[in-house]
Amino acid sequence: MNALTNNNVDVQYACDCPNLPSKTDFEQWINTALSIETTHQSSEIEVTLRIVDENEGQQLNHTWRQGTTATNVLSFPFEYPPGIEPESLLLGDIVICAPVVAQEANVQGKSLQAHWAHLVVHGLLHLVGYDHMYEIQALEMEQLEIKILEKLCYLNPYQVSEI
Repeated sequence: MNALTNNNVDVQYACDCPNLPSKTDFEQWINTALSIETTHQSSEIEVTLRIVDENEGQQLNHTWRQGTTATNVLSFPFEYPPGIEPESLLLGDIVICAPVVAQEANVQGKSLQAHWAHLVVHGLLHLVGYDHMYEIQALEMEQLEIKILEKLCYLNPYQVSEI
């Protein structure tokens, strides 16, 4: 387990969508993920989590991934300039589009809270270097997500319910 003692999770609510998780929920999900994901041993980690509406989600997806619609989660890992020795480890930013999360949870037959937890964990794993471009990477990332979500008492997010 990581020796995490003082994580800073900055949550920015940039939309007024209903049923958003609390800052405490986000902190719990991120801290649990970091306690299981073992590649970062810093005692202080910083993450910014921005919750956006469809307009901002679409703009960011278009700018950074050339997408035409809003996507559920985008991760922006931070890279320190050469020669900079940080006091804490700034992992980067996670942007989650609240209306897309709600729509996906409904379509996939998942609880809204469970889907939020999954997307936060998924976004965080991208910040620490995990990806799913190739099948072997996807399998490794999915297994870690399942393990983290199980620790948080959520079901396997890749087993979608029939509605």
